[in-house]
Amino acid sequence: MNIFALEVWDDEASKCTFYTVRWQDAEENETDKFFDKYYAMPEFKQVTQELLSFILDSIGEDCGAVDALFNRFEKEVVGLPNKGKVVLGEIVFIYPNFPLRLYALRINNRSDLVVLFNGGVKSAQTNQQSKGLYIKWLEACQFANRIEDALRTKEITVDAKNRNILNSDGSQEIFL
Repeated sequence: MNIFALEVWDDEASKCTFYTVRWQDAEENETDKFFDKYYAMPEFKQVTQELLSFILDSIGEDCGAVDALFNRFEKEVVGLPNKGKVVLGEIVFIYPNFPLRLYALRINNRSDLVVLFNGGVKSAQTNQQSKGLYIKWLEACQFANRIEDALRTKEITVDAKNRNILNSDGSQEIFL
């Protein structure tokens, strides 16, 4: 796997800090690529906005990255949005036949640190059968494995107090 940066995508939410990955020589990170691509397509504009709202508002502000919203397990990563009907307090989360998947990793299964990757259109029963999505899923799994390895070897660490991820030298500049 090539070198990539692990960088903050959004740290302004009250309950969750979101990270993303960016290939070393890329101009744009993987999460922005996803949202830019599907927001620009008229047939996906509304669902792209719904997914962004789910991430920033529901996860970031209202609930955090709780197990119930991260229940679409796909090997090393989780597909967003959640599957099935999820009730948290007075809020109901249900996304029947949602056409998009964005892949994510909760760091150490914490509800306040999430890495968002890329994704695509869920056009078939499985990721393997969905054209284009399969490659993004494989890539997300590879990113997730590399991040998990870096956590295990303490190449990167979690600063729970400040809700962020640090390089072993204490800096926030992380290349894996």
